[in-house]
Amino acid sequence: MELPVIDLAPYLEICSAELDSHIKSMCLEVSRTLRETGALLVKDPRCTAEDNDKFIDMMEKYFQQPEEFKRLQERPHLHYQVGVTPEGVEVPRSLVDDEMKEKLKAMPKEYQPSSPSGPDPKWRYMWRVGPRPKITRFKELNSEPVIPEGFPEWKCTMDSWGYKMISSVESVAEMAAIGFGLSKDAFTSLMQQGPHLLAPTGSDLRRYGKEGTVFAGYHYDLNFLTIHGRSRFPGLSIWLRNGLKMEVKVPVGCLLIQAGKQIEWLTAGECMAGMHEVVVTNRTTDVIKRALEQNCSLWRVSSTLFAHIASDAVLKPLGHFSDSSLASKYPPICAGEYVEEELAVINLKVNSHKSLCKGAKYNYIINSLFLTCSTLR
Repeated sequence: MELPVIDLAPYLEICSAELDSHIKSMCLEVSRTLRETGALLVKDPRCTAEDNDKFIDMMEKYFQQPEEFKRLQERPHLHYQVGVTPEGVEVPRSLVDDEMKEKLKAMPKEYQPSSPSGPDPKWRYMWRVGPRPKITRFKELNSEPVIPEGFPEWKCTMDSWGYKMISSVESVAEMAAIGFGLSKDAFTSLMQQGPHLLAPTGSDLRRYGKEGTVFAGYHYDLNFLTIHGRSRFPGLSIWLRNGLKMEVKVPVGCLLIQAGKQIEWLTAGECMAGMHEVVVTNRTTDVIKRALEQNCSLWRVSSTLFAHIASDAVLKPLGHFSDSSLASKYPPICAGEYVEEELAVINLKVNSHKSLCKGAKYNYIINSLFLTCSTLR
């Protein structure tokens, strides 16, 4: 099975409030695919392959800098909310959550995720995208964005790619809402001034290119929707709602969107947060060989952006989903409060298993800026 590709161009071209049958069928396809797979491939004329390449080129150049240079952009005293997060900091939940471990053991062998042996061996860079509310219960630290020296194009490239991907998420959110039988702005109205974060990762395949290496352990995302540009190295696998595991192949010029926990809440479980992992596979090693032959960078960059519901907005089943038999599992709660509660659980689990992660720095974001169940992902 392969994920369908939704071309957003026809939807972006409509001007009237009336949707023709073709657009309606596209919206139904978006909601159906998110419901059944937790993921979706889209082609957005505003986000070109050239845009993605420009972003990845810059991030490859950055991640291949010496460690001592990159650590100049490290801000541990700000809980890594801005700047770089070194490898060995992010701890996968599947490493420390005993309940999750038992569930994974019960899965059919061929569908079980890979078992990480320690913290994730990847770097990450945090860059905030979009305005933040002036008045909020969930204040972020008043920290300036971190821009590395020698990268004059940094701010323009980060902001441009970040805003383009947010625009794509908003279009998909509108189409999903229509497909789910909600008002067009049911989701996007809750996203305004959300703590969206562009958070690309960098994994050194020269050091960690052995088949089976886990870069992101089995987890789901706590935000609304996650979007990625196409990586130059494969390795992402997702689990469908029926439990089947599928390796994702993103065509050139396309974007991958994944459902997070917040959309699950808003749809009373109609659209579940998708489980996924990033692991070096035989397809990854094949691309590594070609990259070596062509003298290309061996840093695997993922251009990940986490789109959030605004922290002060209330998460609750919307519209007809409030009548679902499962609605009671999703009681009203502020998005920021929900994220903090999830983190508190993760915090306890990691602290009770510190012996498994000797030397790791435990990275917690406690204000809903950016969160996934791998503590950071």
